[in-house]
Amino acid sequence: MRGATLLVTLAAALLWSNQVHAAEEKLTEGEPQLIGEFERSAHEGPSWDPKGGWVYFVGRNRVSRINLEGKVEVVLDPSPGANGALVDPQGRVIVCESGGRRVIRIERDRSVTVLADNFEGKKFNSPNDVALDSKGRIYFTDPRYGARTTMEIKDASGRLVEGVYRVDAPGKVTRVLTTEVERPNGILIGPGDKYLYIADNNNGEGGARKLVRFDLKKDGTVAPETKSVIFDWHKARGPDGMKLDTKGNFWVAGGRNAPSRTETVDEFKGGLFVISPKGKLIEFLPLPKDETTNCGFAGPDLKTLYITSGESLYKIRVKVAGRISAK
Repeated sequence: MRGATLLVTLAAALLWSNQVHAAEEKLTEGEPQLIGEFERSAHEGPSWDPKGGWVYFVGRNRVSRINLEGKVEVVLDPSPGANGALVDPQGRVIVCESGGRRVIRIERDRSVTVLADNFEGKKFNSPNDVALDSKGRIYFTDPRYGARTTMEIKDASGRLVEGVYRVDAPGKVTRVLTTEVERPNGILIGPGDKYLYIADNNNGEGGARKLVRFDLKKDGTVAPETKSVIFDWHKARGPDGMKLDTKGNFWVAGGRNAPSRTETVDEFKGGLFVISPKGKLIEFLPLPKDETTNCGFAGPDLKTLYITSGESLYKIRVKVAGRISAK
């Protein structure tokens, strides 16, 4: 019994040491500010439009936006299962509609263009998150959380696929990852289109909860053999949406405050994880509501970070400017 107690004490001391070390390199300023709950519609996708001065976010089957003064507008209603979203360089908003099983683009006049709604005639699972490369090609993840009975896409062996896809033009879709990750969630393209980053977040028993990296080729394909792990959440809730700052750090939503049937809270709680390019946890920003799902840099200096957590919207000032797709 005394041995077990000593082990627990040592583990707690190590955890505290890591937290203190992280605090010495803190990149946030102050505490996160709750902006509003907006009828619990701030579920995902904070993305900054510098031309219009709006932060777009999604939830409750609609796309909304808020300006720096706090004015809120609904942009698209309905948008079935609106999930990951981003503003492109032309000021258009790309949205993964997990309920509609498609990826759409809201044009500047608010008309809707369907970018992808099937792969080889089969419906997608639940498009989740989206990224852009420097050539304007769109990449999105297609996991399935929940019931799997309506999944249609399978590989050559008949295995159900939770893949990653690239859209070169409306309706022109290529699969870039098939079964190299278990359940792809968040997605990023690194500077210079050198790397593809995936938040592999399988919430099933014993599933992967890792931030992984692949080499991205000039033609937009991926080299599967280059897969490497940057950070591992082990048995905790894994990585969700994420962004990069200008120093190459990852700002990753993940963890939980209350355990689920398959996700623990012993090692990692719920909030935002700031991880260095080499996979070191620089800072952890706790957030009170489950689940923290995504974040996005905004404001004229790109040093205000908006965070979706518990279907509410928060913001906090940070010391390093972020990277965005919009211009």
